[in-house]
Amino acid sequence: MMKKIIMICVVAIIGLSTTTVKAQKKSMDEFAIQVDGLGCPFCAFGLEKKFKEFKGIKKVAIDIETGMFTFSYPSEKKLTLVDIEKQVVKAGYTPITAKIQRADGMVETSGVETKTINENTVLAEASITVGGNCGMCEARVEKAAKSIEGVASAEWDKDTKLMTLKFDASVTSTNVIEKVIAVSGHDTKSHKADEKTYKGLPGCCHYERIQ
Repeated sequence: MMKKIIMICVVAIIGLSTTTVKAQKKSMDEFAIQVDGLGCPFCAFGLEKKFKEFKGIKKVAIDIETGMFTFSYPSEKKLTLVDIEKQVVKAGYTPITAKIQRADGMVETSGVETKTINENTVLAEASITVGGNCGMCEARVEKAAKSIEGVASAEWDKDTKLMTLKFDASVTSTNVIEKVIAVSGHDTKSHKADEKTYKGLPGCCHYERIQ
């Protein structure tokens, strides 16, 4: 009888331990930040080192080509979007977009806000050529275009170098959109990026200039 009681206790303890481990695994928030300025492995190392100031950070991964930086962090520490964006800036880089998948299923995002356009507005469509090479270029030029009042959508293809636009022609124009994109460091056929801005882009973003 005593052996049976001991066995029941052991099974209960093992079950409790398993439940606790599972709970601990589920208590991590998942973070994904797209970072502008990561040009090399040394840059990635510097960003990772800065984030290791957050004690308890796990599963750190950085994709230099796209600028995507992901990691897990204990949910009870309640790390916020503002916290991670500030840390990216402290590391010397610029956050483009950020997303948190909380352990409880909630999702928080920050980045480019989509402008509200009247559903009855007839949108103009256009394609423009934009210089660029990689995922970071894509995020940068799309962010620049979407920041303009009247732009409903902007999608850039790194293979064709074409950006497909939908916009309210009574509010903005392709000329205005190209100017703003050029300010971000990327040439279009009508507007060239400032040389200093272009040279300040990460190495992987040094595309062949548009003549």
